[in-house]
Amino acid sequence: MERVLPLMAAVSLLLFSLGTVLGKEPAPPKKTPQLVSQGKNLFEQNCVPCHGAKGDGKGVLASTLKPSPSDFALPLKQWPHTKGDPGKVFEVISKGIPNSAMVGWSQLAGKERWGLVYYIMDFAKKE
Repeated sequence: MERVLPLMAAVSLLLFSLGTVLGKEPAPPKKTPQLVSQGKNLFEQNCVPCHGAKGDGKGVLASTLKPSPSDFALPLKQWPHTKGDPGKVFEVISKGIPNSAMVGWSQLAGKERWGLVYYIMDFAKKE
């Protein structure tokens, strides 16, 4: 038993590292109030100028952007790039949207980007 635990830890670390090397992110962290709060802070610091404080795509810079910023207040299924799929939302945050002002935020830690995912998905109208 004493040998099994270190071996399991080593294998887990290897699989995590392999996923990162292959460009795959680890599984999303659990949605917690703390993670959503972190996402809120990041949104307020980085996203409000384009997406607006209500996430409705009506930030102060929105009228200058073509295409217009996404409106996160729409029902999830109406989100044009992701249809509200959390993994796709994470990908858009990470990589951006070509031919738009939406840049990728891969410089943020994966957990921070997941905090943004959880926060912006809360803007969506319930269907």
